[in-house]
Amino acid sequence: MQIQSLSSSPLETAADALAVGIYEDAPLAGATAEVDKALGGAVRGLIDRKEFSGGSYETAPLLVPMGQAKQALLVGLGKKDAFNTGEAFRCAAAASRALAAKSRSDVAFYLDEGWNAEQSESGVAGALVGCLGQDIHRAEKKRHPFQTIHWSTKNAAAIDSGRILGNAVNLTRNLVNSPADEIYPETFALRAAEVAENHGLEIEVWDEKKLAAEKCNALLAVAKGSSRPARLVILKYNGGGKGDSPLAIVGKGVTFDSGGLSLKPSEAMLTMKCDKAGACTMLGAVQAIAALKLPINVIGIAGLVENMTGPAAMKLGDVLTARNGRTIEVHNTDAEGRLVLADALDVAVELGAEHIIDLATLTGAVIVALGMEVAGLMTNDPPWCDAVAGAARKVGEPVWELPMYPEIYDDLIKSEVADIKNVGEGRWAGAITAAKFLEQFIGDTSWTHIDLAGPAFREKPRPWIDAGGSGQYVRTLVEVARAWKK
Repeated sequence: MQIQSLSSSPLETAADALAVGIYEDAPLAGATAEVDKALGGAVRGLIDRKEFSGGSYETAPLLVPMGQAKQALLVGLGKKDAFNTGEAFRCAAAASRALAAKSRSDVAFYLDEGWNAEQSESGVAGALVGCLGQDIHRAEKKRHPFQTIHWSTKNAAAIDSGRILGNAVNLTRNLVNSPADEIYPETFALRAAEVAENHGLEIEVWDEKKLAAEKCNALLAVAKGSSRPARLVILKYNGGGKGDSPLAIVGKGVTFDSGGLSLKPSEAMLTMKCDKAGACTMLGAVQAIAALKLPINVIGIAGLVENMTGPAAMKLGDVLTARNGRTIEVHNTDAEGRLVLADALDVAVELGAEHIIDLATLTGAVIVALGMEVAGLMTNDPPWCDAVAGAARKVGEPVWELPMYPEIYDDLIKSEVADIKNVGEGRWAGAITAAKFLEQFIGDTSWTHIDLAGPAFREKPRPWIDAGGSGQYVRTLVEVARAWKK
């Protein structure tokens, strides 16, 4: 998809359709005022009759010709004083999603030429995300990506970076939405290799023999029940100084999760292609960081398995020895993601990461605590967690930190048989005890865990995005990389 800077009037645009932005509490201005004047005050009339308020993500089509455009779409931007980078992403995505309901070649966006560079970048990314749906296997699509987006902005340089971010988010979304018979450990590794080749990244893929030689026994135990062999992908982007310690981004890549012998019920299993979202988010973020040529060294790691119920499947009561030597008693085979991450995190530590972020659809408990829209953060380094949270809030991706008190939570994962067990005590503090488990594998390295079980996969659409994979936290990770050592 092409994205081009736009300088012409909305009345002269060559696009098939155009979107114009309206704030809830500000007078009509710029392109919107031009459209209103050309239509004899029709836009102001809709507002006066309370048919349209300008509230965030509100859209209203005007089915009248505007130059070549056959339709103008009014887009609510909410209250001007409250407008921010996250709102720019969502409002542009809402406009794009509405217009993409029909096939259109060229679409012009006149949301607000006064947006700063960050808002314009975010808006362009949102426009790319909004026009892509989860209907990748439907003959008759519900969303029709445009051939060309024309964007009216005084910050033309933001168009290119917005395109990079939007494409990275959509890479993550498409990988999450792809079913398990298409994306499994081997094919995910192939997709990662394509990203590496296209963006000048180093890549190393550990197959099952290499994983065994590296003593990744916790990860391999999860894969034992599947006919699909495990993989571990290591990507390296060297944009910083030679010898500079890297940021490590580690993603859980369970390409399908049946629960293993602790079998999930059918309704809970249907969407378990999404259990690879952490690894998919890592890949999208590393692609964007490389494409933006950020001055940082980054290691991306994906632990890739299927969790199935084959004859060799991991059993309750098994004792595993992880790569760092810790022994783990298995109390629940559906608490498998933390076993995969245990070995992947140890690899990140060994590779000399200065800071680690891991991402995982790890627990249902975090959804109970925070709902479907907010990711949980847990850490061994509060200032590092604050930096991650600050990046998330800057781009409009909500997060909330949960406590990690050692005197309260450490004992909950102790085993009478091994060093630790892979679940806590019953239902209580499930997201935190999962993080406490992961903490056993990062040593003294600065680390923040993002449990994105809620936001990673939407069962219902929102005004700005279809159901399915969200690609959320790709932009957060890019913002972390941008702020590195500043």
